[in-house]
Amino acid sequence: MDSKRFMGTARFLMVGVAGYLTLACVRPTPPVEPDAPDPPPQAAVRPTPAPSPPRPAPPPLQPPPPSFGGEDDLASRTLEDLNRESPLEPIFFLYDSAEMDVVGRGVLDANAEMLQRYPSWVITIEGHCDERGTPEYNLGLGERRALAARQYLVTLGLEADRIRTVSYGKEFPFVPGGNEDAWSRNRRAHFVITER
Repeated sequence: MDSKRFMGTARFLMVGVAGYLTLACVRPTPPVEPDAPDPPPQAAVRPTPAPSPPRPAPPPLQPPPPSFGGEDDLASRTLEDLNRESPLEPIFFLYDSAEMDVVGRGVLDANAEMLQRYPSWVITIEGHCDERGTPEYNLGLGERRALAARQYLVTLGLEADRIRTVSYGKEFPFVPGGNEDAWSRNRRAHFVITER
């Protein structure tokens, strides 16, 4: 064999072996994941505002006055129906007191207007107390509360002979319970229409 040819074949084989070894030694590169898109630009970060102080609880809502279908509707009702949904609102007192506050006088002003519209109505004002105190003491306090409401109505121009009073002390609580919420609603002067 000719030396040139031998060298050519040897070179060919060496290049082939070298190429084979190169391929055998080279590890395949893993596929490249595409780059994630850039996140959208963010607005400037604002500091979180401090929480607002809690608002005070609103005062308890008074129930709306009963709605009546007009004067003819009231005139046609029985005493029982009138007193079940009374157009006359009660007034409430502080503990151990027969003094009326501004709210109580406002309620009595509205009651006086209603009584002036119906001059034939005769009412009884019931004086009530909470459960604290002796029965004798509460009867006396209930009487003072009923008389204070009566006197105020008389000063507004209502005839005294249309207004009777009675004290029940603590005998007929409006709201059962031994807490301030119940007690405050039981210290009252309650209005009952007794004649039409």
